[in-house]
Amino acid sequence: MKSEDFIVKTIGKQTISSPLKLSKVIGDGVYDYITPDDRILFDTSLKNYRRCVENGETPISFEKAGPHERLYFDASKTRAAIVTCGGLCPGLNNVIRSLTLQLWYRYNVRHIYGIQYGYSGFVPESNYPYIELTPDYVTNIHLFGGTVLGSSRGSQEVEDIVDSLERMNVNLLFTIGGDGTLRGAHAIHEEIERRGLKIAVGGVPKTIDNDISFIERSFGFETAFSIANSVIRDAHNEARGAPNGVALVKLMGRDSGFIAANAALSMQEVNFVLIPEIEFDLRGENGFYAALKKRLDESGHAVVVVAEGAGQFLFEDQEVRRDASGNIKHNDIGMFLKKHIPEAFKEFGMDVTLKYIDPSYIIRSAAANANDSKFCNQLARNAVHAAMAGKTDFVVGYWNSQFTVIPIPVTVKERKRVDIESELWWGVLEATGQPTMMKN
Repeated sequence: MKSEDFIVKTIGKQTISSPLKLSKVIGDGVYDYITPDDRILFDTSLKNYRRCVENGETPISFEKAGPHERLYFDASKTRAAIVTCGGLCPGLNNVIRSLTLQLWYRYNVRHIYGIQYGYSGFVPESNYPYIELTPDYVTNIHLFGGTVLGSSRGSQEVEDIVDSLERMNVNLLFTIGGDGTLRGAHAIHEEIERRGLKIAVGGVPKTIDNDISFIERSFGFETAFSIANSVIRDAHNEARGAPNGVALVKLMGRDSGFIAANAALSMQEVNFVLIPEIEFDLRGENGFYAALKKRLDESGHAVVVVAEGAGQFLFEDQEVRRDASGNIKHNDIGMFLKKHIPEAFKEFGMDVTLKYIDPSYIIRSAAANANDSKFCNQLARNAVHAAMAGKTDFVVGYWNSQFTVIPIPVTVKERKRVDIESELWWGVLEATGQPTMMKN
């Protein structure tokens, strides 16, 4: 990573005065416009500061999100488009609503188009009409889960998407989605740039797995593990209600175990957490089955939480398959363990009562909780600020309790994963009591 990798592109010179009427004076009681010098450090540790000083390096930092005194786009001539892509996630409607209200009331943009069913809504062959988004249209949508625009997976021809943006005279494109959506947004930006068009492309990070690099938290994540908390509570009741009861809960987490880890920490009734970042043996004296048997011998019940991408090394079929968005399709670890745990315990001469719970679609389609709703609004407002100022090929993020603007390419270079030497994972181990390693 280099400092220059975190410089966000700007379409052109910012010459238009902001309509927000904010301040540039600290201490006058009015919120201040941000300046190019307002940046958020990636690593705030004293150790990193001293290292940078000793080596004469500029520490890596992110552009601070917020309102600009000078804008690139003239609101009276500006048209915006909003699209939601990928799987459902709590908070999608909140983001759509907040983008619309911010554009309409704060920047006086009167042409806001909702694109139906993801990027496919741009393709003429799909024949999906766009939706005119107004304050009246979005007034109550935040009360419901899902997305009023619909969503889809799969890639469309970038040239067709940009053709549609040109036909609609769109100046601002807001893409709401995860890393696949953001890769698509970057490709759209590159085609826009190739054609010499003045269209800003900005992303709002939607991934229930919380796995986008350089972003501490994506919207919907907190709601997801909060609902999972309730599921685990009820799973614990099921486990306690049967002799040698095992409640097996599969949660989202294709490549990263953040939901499983945080849900387990929030409930403190989980005995084992299996995530994609750790390898484990099933059999043997140090394996998972032996640890689970010890737990049952001592307490008579157990709760196991497994992320959907965990344990892929256990499957004989290692053929790589991908979904319509290009994500690797994993084998079903939940169903695998549901079948094999009872079989393994018969070998121990012990019967278990296993209850399997997969709440994934219930969680994804839920409405956002209060804190996520607030977070959606903050992300959306800052995405509008950046786009109106002519920032492009960016995603709005959150780091060290500050909202940031980051170039899309660095956020999708690799997925964020749980650091098994981190305080988060150590907290999981302490809460569950599971062995640090389940390897022979």
